[in-house]
Amino acid sequence: MCGIVGYIGPKPCVPVIMEGLARLEYRGYDSAGIAVAGGGHPLQLRRAPGKLRNLDAILAKDPVEGTYGIGHTRWATHGRPTEENAHPHRDGTGTLVVVHNGIVENYLKLKNDLIAKGHKFSSETDTEIIAHVIQDELEIAAGMPERLTNTDAADSNTSQAVIMGALPQSLPLEEAVRRAVKRLTGAFAIGVLSAAEPDKMVAARMGPPAVLGLGDGEFFLASDVPGILHHTRDIYFLQDGEVAVLTKQGITLTDFDAQPKTLTPQRITWDPIQAEKAGYKHFMLKEIDEQPRAVRDTTLGRVSLDTGKVFLPDMKITDDEFRAATGITIAACGTSWHAGLAGKFMIERLARLPVDVDYASEYRYRDPIPNPSELGLLITQSGETADTIAAQQELIAKGSKTLAICNVVGSAVTRLAAGVITTNAGPEIGVASTKAFTAQLTALFTLALHLAQVRSTVTPEQSLHLVTELAAVPGKIETILRSVDDQCCDLAKIYGNARDFLFLGRGIHYPIALEGALKLKEISYIHAEGYPAGEMKHGPNALIDESLPVVCIATQDPTDPSSVLKYEKTLSNIQEVTARSGRVIAIAIEGDEHIGQLVEHVIYIPQSHELLLPILEVVPLQLLAYHIAVRRGCDVDQPRNLAKSVTVE
Repeated sequence: MCGIVGYIGPKPCVPVIMEGLARLEYRGYDSAGIAVAGGGHPLQLRRAPGKLRNLDAILAKDPVEGTYGIGHTRWATHGRPTEENAHPHRDGTGTLVVVHNGIVENYLKLKNDLIAKGHKFSSETDTEIIAHVIQDELEIAAGMPERLTNTDAADSNTSQAVIMGALPQSLPLEEAVRRAVKRLTGAFAIGVLSAAEPDKMVAARMGPPAVLGLGDGEFFLASDVPGILHHTRDIYFLQDGEVAVLTKQGITLTDFDAQPKTLTPQRITWDPIQAEKAGYKHFMLKEIDEQPRAVRDTTLGRVSLDTGKVFLPDMKITDDEFRAATGITIAACGTSWHAGLAGKFMIERLARLPVDVDYASEYRYRDPIPNPSELGLLITQSGETADTIAAQQELIAKGSKTLAICNVVGSAVTRLAAGVITTNAGPEIGVASTKAFTAQLTALFTLALHLAQVRSTVTPEQSLHLVTELAAVPGKIETILRSVDDQCCDLAKIYGNARDFLFLGRGIHYPIALEGALKLKEISYIHAEGYPAGEMKHGPNALIDESLPVVCIATQDPTDPSSVLKYEKTLSNIQEVTARSGRVIAIAIEGDEHIGQLVEHVIYIPQSHELLLPILEVVPLQLLAYHIAVRRGCDVDQPRNLAKSVTVE
């Protein structure tokens, strides 16, 4: 969701913070702000609704200076995207500021309690409450009497002195933060500064991600690695229940009970250039083009092209446990859920192991039946998705061991998992996932084949054939990228003004229809639905007319009888659409001349194994959505109302 960047060190902090926030724009936001102090300058605050350029304009007109500070890009959850609701937020004295990602679920009760003590609030946000709770802890420690009512405060020198910043600092800021966070329920990653304790920044986490950066005499706080990667590669992922204190001398770490913890940073190997546009108009287009590398890197070191053997080194689940498993529950959200649906077909077909796929956001609320002999599989790009973490915790509480497919090493989901398959796609900046999705499909196929080998449901010859097919996928994606981009651009000219789209697919291709519909609605704001092609007679046929574009996935693996049968059934569905004047865009296999006689438009992709075709099919759907969104003038990388990492429920 929102972006956080904090800095403490010898440099002027404003350029560092603003640059870092710009690198986190991909997370989605609708307002921005910054608070800085140090170097002989008082604590100063600037905020603006809208994009960072609005905050830049304010800073150009009314600059601030300092050597430590914190900035924030906010995605509205409580209150509109206005200046008064933008972060950082002050306490009642105006000398303490807080930035916050997440949601404080008990903020109304806290707010009412604080109002009763005389606190006044200037925003609609839950974040402002955090600043006031910290202030309240400082007042309690100072032995101050309960605040006067708002009516009496106007005539009270004592109350006015507190409001103007004369509050005694009898408690270290970090201890006030530790006490305050124990009063919060919900999810939060916070950064706190106080004018009463210069050259200090305090961070705390319970839920949303937060990372610490260790530089040469300078230290950083951020909500995601790209925000500080240009300054340091030595990163510590703050864990739930931890509080960090950043000073010019270094970083100290404790839990919420003030017990010391060891700070063990890890070295990030991402190239910062991977997070830049590299000449592309949009990050999304760059990331679509990076998919051959993402798929290739996800298989590197995990499959043997000589033997077909799959190796998954980051597993604490034994082969015996894989053999004893009675099923798998996949939990994921959005695009990752679509990957999970496709993964169900892969695992069930290759490993002959039953798979259920749940929306992570619904899993823990349906009172799932515990089955310790089942495994849990969490799929998430960021590894910090709140719903997915909650589902994982529920699975673990029910006695299941969990696996994670994730793009971020060290993220919350990977730390809880007993086994991890990293997708190695590199930073994905565009909010609408592309390369992370194809990398997830690749990881799922690798996992399915590993399970099949452990459970002896495939022969060595079959394994070698499947691995050979997998190794050919990156080159086939490159062929698609070269051959269909212009065609998708032309289709965007024809259908860019459509009000609705329908996407159809059968079997493992149905999740790709869902993903194609999601991509289109995410970035072009056109209403789109994905449906199993066999369901057309059960309702959706009523929508068909000459104004409705229908994208139909009509691919086949001619070596697979079940794939050929699904293809033939899909052709029947296409004829149902064309008979009602529907306009069909088909995704088909190269050389399929028959389908060209049935439909208005055909996008051809190379032949592949039935279980690998989804990785190829989604690429033209991504390009179609991209070109339609560009033609409609939409913000492709940062669609309205969406955030890259959904760190609250």
